[in-house]
Amino acid sequence: MKATKITNPSIKSIQLENKYGAHNYHPLPVVLNKGKGVFVWDVEGKKYYDFLSAYSAVNQGHCHPKIINSLKDQAETLTLTSRAFYNDKLGEYEKFITSFFGFDKVLPMNTGAEAVETAIKLCRKYAYEKKGIAQEQAQIIVCENNFHGRTTTIISFSNDEDARKNFGPYTPGFIKIPYDDIDALKSAIKNTKNVVGFLVEPIQGEAGVYVPQEGYLQKAKEICKQNEVLFIADEVQTGIARTGKLLAVDHENVKPDILILGKALSGGAYPVSAVLANDHIMEVIKPGQHGSTFGGNPLAAAVAIAALEVVQEEKLAENAEKLGKVFRKELTEFSKNNDLVKLVRGKGLLNAIVINDSEDSSTAWDICIKLRDNGLLAKPTHGNIIRFAPPLVITEIQLNDCISIIKKTFLEF
Repeated sequence: MKATKITNPSIKSIQLENKYGAHNYHPLPVVLNKGKGVFVWDVEGKKYYDFLSAYSAVNQGHCHPKIINSLKDQAETLTLTSRAFYNDKLGEYEKFITSFFGFDKVLPMNTGAEAVETAIKLCRKYAYEKKGIAQEQAQIIVCENNFHGRTTTIISFSNDEDARKNFGPYTPGFIKIPYDDIDALKSAIKNTKNVVGFLVEPIQGEAGVYVPQEGYLQKAKEICKQNEVLFIADEVQTGIARTGKLLAVDHENVKPDILILGKALSGGAYPVSAVLANDHIMEVIKPGQHGSTFGGNPLAAAVAIAALEVVQEEKLAENAEKLGKVFRKELTEFSKNNDLVKLVRGKGLLNAIVINDSEDSSTAWDICIKLRDNGLLAKPTHGNIIRFAPPLVITEIQLNDCISIIKKTFLEF
């Protein structure tokens, strides 16, 4: 890895994290202390385009005034009651979000991983109480190279050795199949009578923005429907306008049986996640069987309503759809004359450049360091892939500026 110049205020912050924090991340060496819209600033005052958006949590842009004002107003009134009591914001939020996404009910949680765990529990309980599967025998189909979080249950069906190794024993009850493979899904369902769910990312973000073939999701949903298997869409990263539609499944007009949301559900202002389903599924959860002290708190409810209103009012899905096409067109053309760029892929403003180098090389990291030097922040995934996901409030002028920075940086290599 190449040495990078880090100034004194940055060094202090990095040293504090290294000394007092668990080393469970490997951040790009830049220390941020301010954000506004598509921009962030470091402690020295240097301005950058943010092309990661906190892994798509900040779709509405950093510190969006409507979201922040909603947070401030509610924080000065009531923040937390737990679910031991009713509060005047939760019901309002539940009505809003179920109407917004077209479901009967929502189960509110805090983080994406918590929401995935909730969906797994909901699916299993449905298996025993509605589908009549024998106790302890329920199976959920998942995809290879998935990323649904890092809890013990979730890493049990991961094939990311960094996330998985030495954290066993692992949770049973999952069947792993190749992603974007309809025949594998058919076979997995056919080979056991105990399959009750299919948990899938409409686009595999952490795997390097892997977009399945057109029609994959629609066919998968149809197979699930024919076999009374719940189609569970993990839209924690791909949802809320990121891919050019409100949900990534909307590109194929697929309605999940269970929908998992997080990240941009709060516009990055507060941890908020949700699991949505219709009554015949959600009614299997009874008092005391699942919950969270903070899940459904009034502060989260107020923030989430504001965050979703921003998506609608500012037409962020439409902007992502339009500018995503510009991004891929420009960089695909550029790749024809640049040996470093192997492939450009994505949907909406969730895109990736695959670097023409091995996964264990430092090339993608070194390019991200140079992008940082040139005023744009992005991060590698899987060694040789760089993910590009700016806030959806970005303008075409700003995007073209960023495309110029990306081209310049690659030419410097």
